[in-house]
Amino acid sequence: MVSGSSSSSGFSIIMILSYISDMFMIGGDPAEAIFILAEFLLLSCSDCSQLERAEIRLQSSELGERRAIQSKFSKLNPLNFVPALEDGDTVLADSFAILMYLEEKYPQNPLLPEDTHKRAINYQVANIVAANIQPLQNLFVLKFIEEKLGSDEKIAWVRHHIQKGFAALEKLLKDHAGKYATGDEVFLADLFLAPQIHAALKRFTMDLTEFPLLLRLNDAYNELPAFQDALPEKQPDYVPS
Repeated sequence: MVSGSSSSSGFSIIMILSYISDMFMIGGDPAEAIFILAEFLLLSCSDCSQLERAEIRLQSSELGERRAIQSKFSKLNPLNFVPALEDGDTVLADSFAILMYLEEKYPQNPLLPEDTHKRAINYQVANIVAANIQPLQNLFVLKFIEEKLGSDEKIAWVRHHIQKGFAALEKLLKDHAGKYATGDEVFLADLFLAPQIHAALKRFTMDLTEFPLLLRLNDAYNELPAFQDALPEKQPDYVPS
């Protein structure tokens, strides 16, 4: 479990990767987006191997260097989507895969509960966001809709799919939520919910009063320094989408 007050570097890097993956320029051309390279330094101690330092390098790219950047990033992720994680010889793309990799490699602060049912709920929440909401608000999807149908249809499209997903999440979590999505500890579900709720409120200016549970969770996330430090608008290369 990761406590709400945790400030460990492992927790911070997971939050930053999750936020940038789910909110910040996902699906965009790497020459216009941010690409993330995470480097890990492990410190061996008497009884464990701990993550001592996790450094996020945010490098914005110049459009004039498009070809070189695309070629470089394509080696990390052939889909040209962010994020990508480099950890020694390991190269991973896709936020879910990265989170599971970090979860298994650094088990000191697990993001999944021991209870089988609660664990399954975390997977379900993560998949609702990652598979049924977030892909439909990707930058390249919205650009395509705007080009074909106009900006008004683009906003209507994304709000419709967020609202549909949030309705399912509100119903699912009513019997499981505590202070956070699936209890009183921060788990995997929270890492997917926090950036998606933030995006709905800030990026797409949605009225979420019909989802009181999600708004309550958002208030709880806003009290966590690790979540706040990972907000896209607090990153040095942030560009409003």
